[in-house]
Amino acid sequence: MRNPQPSPLSLSEIVSRLGGEIIGDSALKVRQVATLETAAPDTIAFFANERYLAQLRSTQAGAVIVGLPLSGTLDIPHIVAANPYAYFARVSALFNPPDAHAAGCHPAAVIDQAARIGSGVHVGAHAVIEANADIGDGCSIGAGSYVGPGVVIGAEGEIYPNVSIYQDCVIGRRVIIHSGAVIGADGFGIAMEGERWLKVPQIGRVRIGDDVEIGANTTIDRGAIDDTVIEEGVKLDNQIQVGHNVRIGAHTAIAACVGIAGSSRIGRFCRIGGASGIAGHLSIADRVEISAHTLITKSITEAGTYTGAYPFESNRDWRRNAASLRSLGELASRVRVLERELQLRKKGKA
Repeated sequence: MRNPQPSPLSLSEIVSRLGGEIIGDSALKVRQVATLETAAPDTIAFFANERYLAQLRSTQAGAVIVGLPLSGTLDIPHIVAANPYAYFARVSALFNPPDAHAAGCHPAAVIDQAARIGSGVHVGAHAVIEANADIGDGCSIGAGSYVGPGVVIGAEGEIYPNVSIYQDCVIGRRVIIHSGAVIGADGFGIAMEGERWLKVPQIGRVRIGDDVEIGANTTIDRGAIDDTVIEEGVKLDNQIQVGHNVRIGAHTAIAACVGIAGSSRIGRFCRIGGASGIAGHLSIADRVEISAHTLITKSITEAGTYTGAYPFESNRDWRRNAASLRSLGELASRVRVLERELQLRKKGKA
């Protein structure tokens, strides 16, 4: 459990640790972070979006984190930062540090004698660690989790309860994997022979870089021959499907319910909105942003924002527009015919 009453910090103490500029009472103490709407006088909030300007003006927060344009314009103490949201994240981390786990293995854990367990490791009840697994110093393996043969987990990893990591997968340092995630299950490799499907053995691994976070019930399939690779700093939300032999570039963030088909390569510093789909064997350039509910069916070679979502509207209007879309090909053909007739008439008058 997190500490429900973290020690208060003055604004000057916060700035001494994180930087920034204080406007107002630097001795003011706050005990926790809060939203603009629900803040109390002993909390600190942040403002990073113009849509919440009215809430900023009416907030009961003791202090607020704001950007440079608002420096000195508020009646309450505020910390000025170049990136208010990122600064808020760091302040929240001061008040809400990760849970501390007592080192040691629960008596109900099952650990093979051939596994290596580093110093300061916590292993919860009914966790299973198979032969030749290597658990780095300071890791926590949650209750009921499974670590397969030959798995390597780097130092300070946080494996929440009921995570499954299949054989030979390699996990970097400071990786967080939330409950229900499955790392290294077989990819969807099947070949048709006659009228039956044959399973293609999936003999690759999953390799995950340092400082990756993987959300609850997300699945990352092992490679068919080569490895599936998640590079350092990647952030994956809940319920994402990553197919076999996918490569996700460093510091890319992917929202919930995205499906990525096998052998696609996603660049570095990309952002992929929720419920989007990426077809197989595609390449996506660095610094691409994909809007929510977008279907990507061909490679993207240039950075930028790509959107394929159809805006919502009333059901009646949607039906009418959908009917028009179904006849769009016929309409285009008719327009081409009319254009040719118009060109012929112009030539006849010339």
